Amino acid sequence: MATTRDYYDVLGVRRGASQDDIKRAFRQLAMQNHPDRNPGDNAAEARFKEINEAYAVLSDPGKREQYDTFGRVPGAGGFADAFGGGGFGDIFDMFFGAQMGTRRGAGPRRGADLRYDLELALEDAVYGLEKDIDVTRQDTCPACKGSGAAAGTSPVRCRECGGQGQVRRVSQSFLGQIVNVVTCPACRGSGEQIDSPCSSCGGGGRVRQSKRLRVKVPAGVDDGDQIRLGNEGEAGIHGGSHGDLYVAIHVRPHPMLRRNGRDLYFDLGINFAQAALGDSIEVPTIDGPEKVEIPP
Repeated sequence: MATTRDYYDVLGVRRGASQDDIKRAFRQLAMQNHPDRNPGDNAAEARFKEINEAYAVLSDPGKREQYDTFGRVPGAGGFADAFGGGGFGDIFDMFFGAQMGTRRGAGPRRGADLRYDLELALEDAVYGLEKDIDVTRQDTCPACKGSGAAAGTSPVRCRECGGQGQVRRVSQSFLGQIVNVVTCPACRGSGEQIDSPCSSCGGGGRVRQSKRLRVKVPAGVDDGDQIRLGNEGEAGIHGGSHGDLYVAIHVRPHPMLRRNGRDLYFDLGINFAQAALGDSIEVPTIDGPEKVEIPP
């Protein structure tokens, strides 16, 4: 039987409510009135069905328009209808979606990208230069070569998940038996366990260390430019490639010159006599002082 209450009243929204408002109200009410969250409340399931029925209609633009016009929608009257109208998908996402992960396994994973902020004088930005920088990053452990296992040992297949990286959890709800697939807590999704961890990295396969790199700064770089150094970021996991290093350029303001694109400007103040009669004045440039002739 379809509910006799107004669907907007059921969800607690106004008639002109947006789809986002309707969805937000539905999710909040569904969480509050889910039978599994209200043990012993015999009316919870009826409220839950009513909420889903209202959402099934109001979340569908066509059904909503028909309901607003005629006050009813043929076929919108049961728990199954509410699920068919889209409520089931949102309920499933709310209660189980966050736990339904994809299998990560023990495959290689790329390392993280890094950023290094490099400050330059205007002269260096104009002409370019090569500069050494020291970068601290997670690098492959030299003792275990990234395996995480102590010398003479190797990682073994996880005994809890059998190397799958995930385990199944079975729970009961009013919908029946629900099987959730979650990341294995023993191996954290890697599919492997280390019985004898490497003493240098503690089993992580990476150690934090500093590396000196030479950066070639091309002529004409500007404030905010970035230079990418491929494979100079953090080391990957399980044999994954390094990430990249991005060198962010910051150009210090010049005490006398200002830059606009590829042009340099110098603001020169002259007196009335120089303006009337002309003069030869020395001005600063990026290459040193230069004479400028001021016409009368």
